[in-house]
Amino acid sequence: MTRRIIHIAQTDSTNRYLHDIKTEGEDMTVVVADYQTAGRGQGSNSWESEEGKNLLMSIRVRPTMVPPRNQFILSEAGALAVGKALAAYADGISLKWPNDIYWNDKKISGTLIETTVSGLALATCTFGIGINVNQQVFHSDAPNPVSLYQILGHEVPVEEVMHHVLDALESELSLIWTGDSRSVTDRYHQHLYRRQGFHPYSDVQGPFMAELLHVEDDGHLVLRDTTGLIRQYAFKEVAYMINQ
Repeated sequence: MTRRIIHIAQTDSTNRYLHDIKTEGEDMTVVVADYQTAGRGQGSNSWESEEGKNLLMSIRVRPTMVPPRNQFILSEAGALAVGKALAAYADGISLKWPNDIYWNDKKISGTLIETTVSGLALATCTFGIGINVNQQVFHSDAPNPVSLYQILGHEVPVEEVMHHVLDALESELSLIWTGDSRSVTDRYHQHLYRRQGFHPYSDVQGPFMAELLHVEDDGHLVLRDTTGLIRQYAFKEVAYMINQ
């Protein structure tokens, strides 16, 4: 896969910056910034990052062979790539549905995925990835952030982490491009946060205990509660209850 990497000092959003860049024939276009003034996560969430301390990047690929109805496979690939990169530094890494990365019960990375459609096919997929690398203190009201520095007790080169992610993402996408999406999905399930046992969740009806059964191909989370009831959720319809 051919790559084009653009390093900038500051932008409001690497996803927005990447949106304005014309592709020059590369398979993967990457924008990495030292600081974002309006970094965001899923929905209305923001992303706190001290300047120059963390990995803030957006990656655009062209998954024209993936039907729009199957696009969650790209979310799985992105989560696996970031998880693999971070697992090279620390044990206890897992993938929290749909595509956050956790170290034990703390969030170390999040990804915002945006796709465009042309006709009946996906035209582009942009992974907006934030990884807490060298930040020592978090000041926002985010409930459970953690960084590699806090885990390891020393700094890690941000560019090194970036290349680990890009290499891993290339590997996962290559499987999808060659028709082996099942391998990606199977490993996504194997590395899911709370993949075993009953844990607390909450939805519009209140808190409950449930076990994770699987994630559907369209991205819906399927749980079974302690009464045996099967519960299916789209993103933001259920919350993980995590002790801080």
